[in-house]
Amino acid sequence: MTPDLDQLRADLLAAIDASAGVDALEAVRVHALGKQGAITGLLKTLGALSPEERQTVAPGIHALREAVTNAIGARKADLEAKALAAKLASERVDLTLPVDRPAPGGVHPVSQVMDELAEIFADLGFAVATGPEIEDDWHNFTALNIPETHPARAMHDTFYAQRRSPQGEETASAAGAAQAASDDGGSATGAPERYVLRTHTSPVQIRTMMAQKPPIRIIAPGRVYRSDSDATHTPMFHQIEGLVIDRGIHMGHLKWTLETFLKAYFERDDIVLRLRPSYFPFTEPSAEVDIGYTLEKGRRVVGGDPTKGNGGWMEVLGSGMVHPKVIAACGLDPNEWQGFAFGTGVDRLAMLKYGMDDLRPFFDGDLRWLKHYGFSALDVPTLSGGVTA
Repeated sequence: MTPDLDQLRADLLAAIDASAGVDALEAVRVHALGKQGAITGLLKTLGALSPEERQTVAPGIHALREAVTNAIGARKADLEAKALAAKLASERVDLTLPVDRPAPGGVHPVSQVMDELAEIFADLGFAVATGPEIEDDWHNFTALNIPETHPARAMHDTFYAQRRSPQGEETASAAGAAQAASDDGGSATGAPERYVLRTHTSPVQIRTMMAQKPPIRIIAPGRVYRSDSDATHTPMFHQIEGLVIDRGIHMGHLKWTLETFLKAYFERDDIVLRLRPSYFPFTEPSAEVDIGYTLEKGRRVVGGDPTKGNGGWMEVLGSGMVHPKVIAACGLDPNEWQGFAFGTGVDRLAMLKYGMDDLRPFFDGDLRWLKHYGFSALDVPTLSGGVTA
């Protein structure tokens, strides 16, 4: 049988090398290793042999099968590589040719609204400030008058960033420690023990007050994180906060700023605001800000007097005068400096302005949704030309 195995090996290897394509190679594989293949047939004969004969014949047949299998795998890889190279060579694109159709990409509504807000507040004298998304506990809570045992912590469904050391002890995330470090060298109480995915952009206000002297006028846009998910909440969303610190600041300044901002954003002069007393640990007094709307064809439209006709109120902002304890925690004298702060969800503002009823598609990556609600890259908002493209 040995001469037959040698001849069969030579014939099969020659057929494998001569295969001009994957289909031809597959035919050789079926001929050799298929259910009715030549090598499969030899393997079936082993059962009829005596143990002594099997020990003599079986190694040769198994070696033949292994050699053919390896040869088929190598040839297949070579054929596929050549086919790919040929395909790439035939599909070259001349990048110097002019574009014959509009690019399918666009600006996401959140990015567009961010630009609109930055344009509006820049005209009011506000600068844009940023900070780390992984924050230490002190900046995210304690400096904002939310100490460890404060019940206001229950208002935030927080993602904590911790890891375990090789000894099994919980330690702060090294990545969080690196990102949360800033010019102030960490928290006022030394190296913080816990890090969080920031639950609001208010820590940016703390870092700004500690890094520069008043007067301060900033907005702090960015991503924030809370453990929540439904039609109007997502684990990650976008928020913008504003902060003013100066001498002689009062609630009148706050109301005027918000009214001016909302009129510019919605591009309507008939915006009506209502401030309701509320509670935030970092402001005192605090107020929720409602905006009036009217119903047009069953749809809420921002603007108009909700007390006259068919309309109502929608909550859009939280605001208040900066708490003296927050000012003091940043090293400023609350008897000399006062200020106001406000915050709102960027995604929420986009939904109100552009008629979206569900927050989750913002992050689904559905090209149909993005094509419908997206903006052209040339739709740059300006106050002179209008913030709406």
